[in-house]
Amino acid sequence: MDNQAREQDFVLKTIESRDVHFVRCWFTDVLGNMKSFAVVPGELEHAFCDGMGFDGSCIKGFSESQETDLLAFPDPSTFQVLPWRPQSNAVARMFCDIKMPDGSPFESDPRHILKRIVRKAAKMGFSLNVGPELEFFYFKDPTGTEVLDKGSYFDLTTLDYASDLRRDTVLTLEKMGIPVEYSHHELAPSQHEIDLRYSDALSMADAVMTYKLVVKEIALKHGVYASFMPKPMSDAPGSAMHVHQSLFDDQGNNAFFDDRDPSGYNLSKTAKQYIAGILKYTPEFCLITNQYVNSYKRLASGVQAPVNIAWARNNRSAIVRVPGYRPDEKDASRIELRSPDPAANPYLVFAAMLAAGLAGIEEELELCDACEADIGEAAKPDRVSGPAEQLPKTLFEAIERFEASELMKETLGPYAHSYLVKAKAEEWDAYQRIVTPWELDRLLAVL
Repeated sequence: MDNQAREQDFVLKTIESRDVHFVRCWFTDVLGNMKSFAVVPGELEHAFCDGMGFDGSCIKGFSESQETDLLAFPDPSTFQVLPWRPQSNAVARMFCDIKMPDGSPFESDPRHILKRIVRKAAKMGFSLNVGPELEFFYFKDPTGTEVLDKGSYFDLTTLDYASDLRRDTVLTLEKMGIPVEYSHHELAPSQHEIDLRYSDALSMADAVMTYKLVVKEIALKHGVYASFMPKPMSDAPGSAMHVHQSLFDDQGNNAFFDDRDPSGYNLSKTAKQYIAGILKYTPEFCLITNQYVNSYKRLASGVQAPVNIAWARNNRSAIVRVPGYRPDEKDASRIELRSPDPAANPYLVFAAMLAAGLAGIEEELELCDACEADIGEAAKPDRVSGPAEQLPKTLFEAIERFEASELMKETLGPYAHSYLVKAKAEEWDAYQRIVTPWELDRLLAVL
């Protein structure tokens, strides 16, 4: 019996022993919205072997004109019982791989896109580990931004009314086999962060999708609303998804670590080329890491949000940071990409940043000097050591850079790439037609 057969057998036995009556099959559209359909246990053996058919034209980014009939194949390695559902007549979930009727992978499936880039890394002798830090807000309800507390960083007193929500969320994640490293109150009122312990890129992308759903489910259970909107309040910092990452070689060694690094950062040549690739291509994949009009309100906020393209250790306004918590510990050597926000599709974020880093290695790019001065949003190019370029300031600029990017066309495939350009252009056009309260407050009475 091969490994997949053993996993399928384990799933079927667990379903029987845990009284599971429904299995939810999860996947995401190109924008990162969770999609789901339920099957009864008696259909699972068929689903494992032949897949479950569905109409791809109903899914954003899936409706290719030549083929709309698609198949979803549950991945037995992702099976988990949902802890927030009743334990009798229980409900479980599995993530799915989307395939064509002939059994070939569907090119626009975000999970497949990430798998393809991970395989490329493997051919180059590397595997990617990631550890994201996702921030979010709790509000009284989804109709407004009334906060639950007035707390700030790491508050533990009665200022942090959401301690029970975070605790229940962490316990639920751990019941689903997703280890949590930290949880704490963030800078803004009612803003929180739960950090997941690092894992391989595909497992972590699945975990991030699960995490976002769990946060919302537990909030709903407590009678409040959780939001991953990048910048919900104009007078408070936005929410980020900082992504810690490192490459490991075939022998399990951290390919980013070199204690003989003359710059003092303990970074290997591989790490420096990887960072250089990230810096070079970040403007081109900014549409993936920051895909909404609202995303650029966060990047313009000036509160530790990266704007200029630079790297550093202590400077949290740099787009790439080299954490220095344990600088001499080999396995702890990593970089942190600070631009993504939590509304992004994690499969595409991890695929894009990995593709950019690998391109830096393949092109043997030279890394510019670190910029330890706080460059902030008002920085001038002559204060930045290295690239003077900034991230796109609007969704429109991000679309232009992404559309022209050959690396992103290759990474996502032509259809997913063109779909994102079209969908985001429509979003920008719709936004441009809206007359905002800001305009009315300043112009209506004086013009």
